[in-house]
Amino acid sequence: MASSLKKLISSFLLIFSSTITVDSTEPSCRSYKSIISFGDSGADTGNYLHLFDVNHPPQAAFPPYGETFFHAPTGRNSDGRLIIDFIAEFLRLPYVPPYFGSQNVSFKQGINFAVYGATALDHCKEMLGDSLILMGDIGANDYVYMFFQGKSINEVEELVPLVIKAISSAIVDLINLGGKTFLVPGSFPYGCFPAYLTLFQTAKEEEYDPFTGCLSWLNAFGKNHDEQLKTELRRLRKLYPHVNIIYADYYNSMYRFFQEPAKYGFKERPLGACCGVGGQYNFTIGEECGYQGVGYCKNPSEYVNWDGYHLTEATHQKMVHGLLKGPYATPAFD
Repeated sequence: MASSLKKLISSFLLIFSSTITVDSTEPSCRSYKSIISFGDSGADTGNYLHLFDVNHPPQAAFPPYGETFFHAPTGRNSDGRLIIDFIAEFLRLPYVPPYFGSQNVSFKQGINFAVYGATALDHCKEMLGDSLILMGDIGANDYVYMFFQGKSINEVEELVPLVIKAISSAIVDLINLGGKTFLVPGSFPYGCFPAYLTLFQTAKEEEYDPFTGCLSWLNAFGKNHDEQLKTELRRLRKLYPHVNIIYADYYNSMYRFFQEPAKYGFKERPLGACCGVGGQYNFTIGEECGYQGVGYCKNPSEYVNWDGYHLTEATHQKMVHGLLKGPYATPAFD
């Protein structure tokens, strides 16, 4: 498990501040000069694509990835823009280019160090005090790996306190380096993701939420993670009262799409993947989006999930709106 700052820094997003003009029709918000990202697949804007073996490129190198907005694959694991892209748009900044494969990149314009985040930290120290630090979905890959290895829910739950400790330690490390403002996201409702619904397709009927069709016990696992995380963040706020630590409620900002899909422009019972093949959820392990012969829907904006593991551009956009302008950040993002 990622237990040190060097291992966890790949999940950090640093947004550096300065003064820019903000449209008076938008809610008041701190202004920013550039975005520097140390993200995983949820924030990677193309690094993995450029680092991969050219003879065996990743799935995101092939259509239909990128078809909604960029009209070609960019290395993003979605049909279009990611959460980081919508944050850039909200702040009126350019999209963050990947470090690998980009020419003449600089901190001033923003940069994505997705894979080699730890090596860039020394260059960022002096700027941390004026930065918003968005911690990625730390622990998610650890949970995913254990579930797909066939571990029981009880075994995976034993990992949660270690993940929370790792997140806390990373925050403290960055505070000691001068960090003052943190945006810390909780868990996604993974019980609504096609990959998990397919993995646990032998679950009993009573294990599903009758209203949404999501796996109740898996969503309860995510909420347990979030409760432990919020408890730890409250402890850190008391220890470091001069630091602003904001909790980003990814779970509820997304779960509402399954509770009232039509209200948010999604299809009824939106549990299937847009890009995929087979089964109840249009997802088959080993025959996934980007593979030859795997199709995709004509209307990705009506789908919450893109490829079984990742979200559509429409979902990212609506989540960012709820986080930056709505009720899903505590205290409110400013």
